[in-house]
Amino acid sequence: MSKYSKPSILREKSMDFAVLITELADILAENRKNYRLADQLIRSGTSIGANIREARSAESSADFVHKLGIAQKECDETLYWLELLKQSERISEQVFVDYYAKASELFVMIKSSIITAKGKHPSISRVTR
Repeated sequence: MSKYSKPSILREKSMDFAVLITELADILAENRKNYRLADQLIRSGTSIGANIREARSAESSADFVHKLGIAQKECDETLYWLELLKQSERISEQVFVDYYAKASELFVMIKSSIITAKGKHPSISRVTR
């Protein structure tokens, strides 16, 4: 986090998660047959934080909610890739549980942020339906 940014638990957690995802993707990619799945996981898992960070510079309240909505979709996609990795037995149960819990926590936090932002600006809910 930059020393000039206000602290944000959501930004910090999404950055920590992105670091973990890159580590997992590196391990997965060591086996060439996992490369495409590792690539998909890293794209969605790191995009969460990038979109949260982009929301900080939103042009409007509606744009802020939209960018958080993209982060939420990327988080949901990451949950999908983790489920696929588990079901295809490319990651262990423990790795799955750990990463899935972290991604689920982010998902809930993003969803809560969207609800809060919409509540502060009732016109947003009409724009983003």
